[in-house]
Amino acid sequence: MSAPDQHGEQWRPRVVVCGTGFGRTYLAATRQPSAPVELVGILARGSARSRDCARHYEVPLYTDVDQLPDGVDIACVVVSAAINGGRGAELAQRLMARGIHVLQEHPLHQAELAECLRHARRHRVVYHLNTHYVHLEPVARFVEAARRLLAGQPALFVDALTCFQVLYTLVDILGSALGGVSPWEFAAAPDAGAAEVLRSVNGRIAGVPVTLRVQNQLNPVERDNGGHVMHRVTLAAEGGNLLLANAHGPVLWTPRLHMPADYAGAVTVDACAAPDLDVPGVRCLAPPDGASYREVVRDQWPAAAGRALAGLRRAILVGEDPLPRGQYHLALCRLVAEITTALGQPEIDAPPAPDILLADELVAGQPPNSQAKASAR
Repeated sequence: MSAPDQHGEQWRPRVVVCGTGFGRTYLAATRQPSAPVELVGILARGSARSRDCARHYEVPLYTDVDQLPDGVDIACVVVSAAINGGRGAELAQRLMARGIHVLQEHPLHQAELAECLRHARRHRVVYHLNTHYVHLEPVARFVEAARRLLAGQPALFVDALTCFQVLYTLVDILGSALGGVSPWEFAAAPDAGAAEVLRSVNGRIAGVPVTLRVQNQLNPVERDNGGHVMHRVTLAAEGGNLLLANAHGPVLWTPRLHMPADYAGAVTVDACAAPDLDVPGVRCLAPPDGASYREVVRDQWPAAAGRALAGLRRAILVGEDPLPRGQYHLALCRLVAEITTALGQPEIDAPPAPDILLADELVAGQPPNSQAKASAR
């Protein structure tokens, strides 16, 4: 267990961000007005993008851990780990050996994560693995609503849809909503080997029946592109079902339709006295129109990274033992490995840029004019 930090509640830890790919999200997080941290540097390979980031944020650019000055409190490691062909876990371990607390962006292989947790204990620092999406406001709203739902009624089933790249984060969302992931079991659906966009696995998470559909495709050139749906989750209980339509919302509640007994002999539904018939058939628990993707990348993603940073800061202040939280993420690693085994190898797919449609094109009474849009680009 790490020792409780001697700083008070006003402490603003000094932060270095490692990597300037998705690390740009963390850089932006440190400059939010509510950010409880101070950005003091960037650790990267020295690319033009990294140099531009250092100039933009007016901080030094370091290219090796040994160059970091004393006094760095937190490192955000946003560098691919071995599971994606990188050395992010090794970097995290070198940083922890210097007494620096680490917030590491997912995913990690189970063995890498276990070694990082051992380093955290050995060097008496706090280590958090961050799955990012669980900190997005719509996802957090879904998780909170799910917990309230399950406090009153047991879950009947979960139906979830995601893409291969963010499977780990989906499992974390389900674990957060259901209060854990154990016990679990999964087996491939009969058509899992078919050459289809979606592959299915059936099983249980936290004892709840789960049907999981995964776009089991991977773009080797642009790993962050190609996903059709990031996260869509339906959690059903006796009284209705809760839907996270996508990682960026909205969150919908649909009460269960149940025709009352007196409807059997009624001429019209207005003769029925059941108050449930007057309940809206669907309620949006968040603003129905989501933010633009520019706003998502500029505002919502950094806000989510900021929440993860704030959580690490709180853990440092209380001297959190990284092992209990780490055990949960080790369980996620094992569960994801079992699911991916059932799914089979992802299909390698590198499609061209999509023809993205606007909602207005679907309701304006005219079919989308893809050819005109293409010529206008």
